[in-house]
Amino acid sequence: MKTAVTLSIIVIIVAYFSWWPVPVEPISWDAPAAPGYTEVHAPNHRLADLQLISLSGGKGPEHIALGRDGKLYASTAGGAMIRMNPDGTAAEVFVNTGGRVLGFDFDTNGNLIAADAIRGVLKIAPDRTVTVLAGTSDEGSVSYPNSLTVASNGKIYFTDSSTRFPPSSWGGTFEASVLDIVEQSATGRVLEYDPTQETLRTVAKGLSFANGIALSLDEQTLFVNETGRYRVWKIAIDAHDLDVAHKSPQTRVLLDNLPGYPDNLMRSPNGNIWLGFAKPRNTIIDFMSDKPFLRKVVLRFPRALWPMPEAYGHVIAFTEEGRVVIDWQDPTGIYPETTGVTETLDRFYIQSLHADNLGWLAKDPNP
Repeated sequence: MKTAVTLSIIVIIVAYFSWWPVPVEPISWDAPAAPGYTEVHAPNHRLADLQLISLSGGKGPEHIALGRDGKLYASTAGGAMIRMNPDGTAAEVFVNTGGRVLGFDFDTNGNLIAADAIRGVLKIAPDRTVTVLAGTSDEGSVSYPNSLTVASNGKIYFTDSSTRFPPSSWGGTFEASVLDIVEQSATGRVLEYDPTQETLRTVAKGLSFANGIALSLDEQTLFVNETGRYRVWKIAIDAHDLDVAHKSPQTRVLLDNLPGYPDNLMRSPNGNIWLGFAKPRNTIIDFMSDKPFLRKVVLRFPRALWPMPEAYGHVIAFTEEGRVVIDWQDPTGIYPETTGVTETLDRFYIQSLHADNLGWLAKDPNP
């Protein structure tokens, strides 16, 4: 009798881990061998002594930018856009979108153009009026707006991270990103919105979680992070519905096989591009890249047992030619998910997905 019960339990457990429904249909891919922290990415502790600015209850300063009014703006969880002086004083909620802004930029009229992962691409006027330019609820529109940049002609370029897992349907931005990267169906896109014509077009597609985006100085090229495959692309701005899986003179991988998951891209005053790594690579995750069935099995485990990457602070700056010129790290990962850097004339502000504060470093007056 005991044997029969034991066998029944074993059958039930095996059946659960083999066939219980999960929301992903993993695609096999070959993750390159992780480079580790060597050469230009050799370990250091440059980020270990960040100074902190309180966000007055806000959390997750995922994106930071300096407005034309000289104020610092930060997008935080719960939809709050916090405005403050550059030293963190006089902080206030400029507007609450009711969603989750992950990236934003300012147009030439001083409007804050935001990629809200829940609501869509928004225009927030100086008087705090919010207008939806491309909503997530619109048929054939956007699913997961993430990062955004505005060209001098007013056109808006942004990443739509996943058409498979919109955050509004899958428990939020982080949860949706995990599912998309586990699945590797590469439905991420780069889109252009023309506010004059009120039109939306696909620049490129086929990206495994399209994330950070930045314009080249001549505004002829887009730099785009492909978080799920550890790389940065250069994509011609005039490309149209181009699948990056197919070779084209309009696309090329600029930085490949990076040591972590690249998140935001931000221009620096000297023309370089800052990149933040939300997490470092994980050997188990890379091992499972060409094992779709195993990835489904792992998702059936309690979340606490998932092989999540460790905390590790890491940001870099690179040139438009792809040469890494700065690499700052904090192996302790005390300041979590260093998603990017906003550089001003006297400070470096460190963006974060989940931190309770805004980290910053003073610039050396005598570099």
